[in-house]
Order: sequence, then C-alpha cells, then structure tokens
Amino acid sequence: MSMRDFPKAAVSEKAERAIKSGHPWVYGEEVLSVDREYENGALVDVMTKKGRFLGTGFINDNSKIRIRILSRNANDRFDEDFYFRRIRYAIDYRKAVMGDDFHCCRIIFGEADSFPGLTVDLFEDVLVIQVLSLGFDKLRNMLFPLFIKAFAEYGITIRAIMERNDVAIRNKEGLEQYKAFYHCDGLTEIPDGKVHIFENGIKYEIDIVNGQKTGFFLDQKYNRLAAAKISKGRTVLDCFTHTGAFALNAAKAGAKHVTAVDISADAISLTRRNAELNGLTESMDFVVADVFDLLTEMEQRKKCAYDYIILDPPAFTKSRSTLHSAINGYKAINAKAMKLLPRGGYLATCSCSHFMTDELFRKMLHDAAEDAGVQLRQIEARQQAADHPILWNVPETDYLKFYIFQVV
Repeated sequence: MSMRDFPKAAVSEKAERAIKSGHPWVYGEEVLSVDREYENGALVDVMTKKGRFLGTGFINDNSKIRIRILSRNANDRFDEDFYFRRIRYAIDYRKAVMGDDFHCCRIIFGEADSFPGLTVDLFEDVLVIQVLSLGFDKLRNMLFPLFIKAFAEYGITIRAIMERNDVAIRNKEGLEQYKAFYHCDGLTEIPDGKVHIFENGIKYEIDIVNGQKTGFFLDQKYNRLAAAKISKGRTVLDCFTHTGAFALNAAKAGAKHVTAVDISADAISLTRRNAELNGLTESMDFVVADVFDLLTEMEQRKKCAYDYIILDPPAFTKSRSTLHSAINGYKAINAKAMKLLPRGGYLATCSCSHFMTDELFRKMLHDAAEDAGVQLRQIEARQQAADHPILWNVPETDYLKFYIFQVV
C-alpha cells in the first residue's frame, strides 16, 4: 500500500465550498460516503461528489466534526518530515511576531497552525500540550519528540512536557480525560507542577498541573499592558483574577491599590504568591468571592471604593445553545460595574468565547451602558496576542474581544 493510498470520503457541496474557502472541518452529515473501511483517527482523502481531490484529514465517527482537514496538497506525505516542517514553521512564526516574548507563548494554536485539535504552550523550558482530536492523539509518540528536537535547534532544551488532556471535549472524540507528565529520554517530571515564568517584566509561579487550561492565559499578554497603562494612581478591582495577571500589571504600573478577586481559593493563594514574588503586596489585597455576589453587594451598599474595574471572566458559553443566557450573564456583570464606577472611572472588559462575536459583545455593552444610565468613551479595542493567530477563513480562531472604556 503506498503512503497516499487512503480511503476516499465523498462530501456534500456545502462541505466542498467550506473546504475551498479554507475551513478545515467537515461535519458528520456532510460525509456522503467512504469507499472502504477505516479506523477512527485514520487519514482519508476528501473528494467532491465528482471525485476531485479537496484535501486529506483525520476521520472520526465519534465526533460531530467528522473530518479535520490537515492538508490540501495531494503530494504531501504524512511522515515525520511533514510534521517537523509544520512545527518549525509554527516556531518561526512565533519567533517573528513575538520577538523577546517568544520564551513564553502559544506555539501551536490548533487549526490556525494546521494542527487541528492540538494546543501547545511554551513556558520557558516546559511544554504544556492539549490533544483534542483522535488523529493527533494517535500520533503523540511521534509528535512530542519532534517538538523537543525542533526547540533544541533554537537553543531551548525542553525539560518537561505536561499533557493537560483533562477536558470534556475529548469525550466527544471518544478519548479519555487525563493529565500526566509525558515520559521520554531527557524529560523530567515537576513534582509540584509549579513553573516560574516572566511576562511583561513580571515573575509568575504558575501551576501547569492544576491551573485552568494550560496553567496561564497567554492570549491576554498585551491587553494586560494596555490595561496597566491607565492604572497609575487608580484604585483597581480585578475580577476573575486567576493567577493575578491583570492585577499585577496594574500594581506594577503604579496603581494606588489593587484588589484581586476570584471564586477559587487556590487562584487567590497563587495570586498572593505572585504578588510576593514581585514585591507588590503592599499595594494589593486578595479576596475569595463570587464576582456576581461581590458586585451585587457593593451595588446594594451603594459603596464602591474603585475608580477602575477589570472584568476578565471565563467563557460564559461554549456552545450556541447557551449563548442567550451567556449574553445575559455578561450584561449583568458589565452593567453592575458601570453603575458602580464613578463618572470618569475606567472599565476594561472582555469575552473569550468565539460564540460571543464582536458584534454581539458590542451590542451587549451598549445595552449594559443603557441599563446603567452611562455612556462609554472607548479608549482601546483589542484582540488576542499574535501567538494566537486569527485565520480569516476560520471564524473559530477569532475569539477574544477586549475593550477599555472611560465611563462618562
């Protein structure tokens, strides 16, 4: 059997149009037929109804996304050289766009890097990897050593790889959830899961084993700088602080006082630890609380000590079906923050759900401002950092909305 002898999957005209426009997903009902038996996670050639080649991708009958296109080049051979080239291409791109911040950035952003269902974050000399597609799960033992080899060529010796495969989306691929350090020659485990990183001149201790997602949200890197720029002399409330990143950037920029709030006691103890690492505890305090409850309580007391509120909530929706309730959730916290702020106060607010499009987010903010009886003076409108590139033909890669306003 030649390396190009893959089963052929004929797809609908709708899927054909999507693939030709550059979208890498084929949904279950769009696959019309497959010409022979295959294993889930195997490669198939995707064809038009008339038998013209469209691309090659991983097929998985367990998944709503039945085929994830890997390549549209009929001459590609899916061997180690192919994947190594792709990895180096992704690293070269980050070297170019991230410059001095390369040491701590997202290396593989799934579909945007032609690695559908794969996320790889670099934290100094540690990789945290999430595999969300069966095709790449089967290739782990080939791929992971290729990452080590590629970084070695750039003078970085990877000391540990943490697999954060503890995400529900794996179940939809027919995969088990787990988290574990990956074992191969030269790699070690990090017993407490704590890694030290630098971002924007701030030192963090992050938890790559138990922290959210991969342990740290790299996509907000430059948004934190933008938010910090207007923090000097202000009293800041940082809601949903996670590892304290927005709070620490504000404190470092000379905020008069910063309160970091999170519902997770672990997140708050990590934030306090990070404040200590940077000598910023004197201008900060740390609160374990539900942000909704806290803002509501402040509203009822008609007492707000803050002239700058930062809202960085988790994605309130991960599907279209819960979008309506998510919009209400975003509107509620934003309206509360707008009401609490004094006239002339500042609000930084964002959403990391791609279902909450920029258009929907802006409309929600408009409605929230109307409810709060205020006007918004826009200072900045931003998106994710360039290590999370947006592919214009793949709307799902465009997910982070970030705005800074003066409330007038």
